[in-house]
Amino acid sequence: MNQPRHTESHLPRSPELMSRHDTALLVVDVQGKLIGLIGDHARIIWNIGRLIEAAKALKLPIAVTEQYPRGLGPTVAELARQLPPPAEKVAFSCGACPEIFASWTAKGVQRVLVAGIESHVCIQQTVFDLLAAGYRVYVPVDALGSRFEIDHQTALRRMEASGAVLTTTEAAMFEWCEAAGSPEFKEISRLVRETPPEAS
Repeated sequence: MNQPRHTESHLPRSPELMSRHDTALLVVDVQGKLIGLIGDHARIIWNIGRLIEAAKALKLPIAVTEQYPRGLGPTVAELARQLPPPAEKVAFSCGACPEIFASWTAKGVQRVLVAGIESHVCIQQTVFDLLAAGYRVYVPVDALGSRFEIDHQTALRRMEASGAVLTTTEAAMFEWCEAAGSPEFKEISRLVRETPPEAS
């Protein structure tokens, strides 16, 4: 299969890089009763918000889940206003949300960037199920977290060892955009220049 080519070069684009044409953003369980328990949660929310804005500018499919919202509350308001209606679940893995995967299949999604909480529970189980289903999975380490750092770091190591690609919010946005000089790049550039919130 021929790989898509770089906009400004004759080299084939590496299959390691995400593309706006086959990548989806999955926002997992960023709910009020959970996120406040996680260190530096303001920065996590900020980074997820930037990923959502970038995905919308570049027309990537976006899906969002909520874990038992009756008990854990809805997605935090600053993200919810930017997101489609959530898929509700009680299973920890988002693999229990068939409506998400039906939509991705229709849109030709092959890669998924997974952001949210908690790294060692819903994120990790979702990543493993996505990998088993044949998706290429990317994990922005600055857009997810756990209550305890050892759980977060251990989950990152385990996901990477299993085939997930660790990345960052900024790296992901630039990969999606691919080249400068477009109206979309102006939006990505604006997001990159934003000032991060103080540590929470």
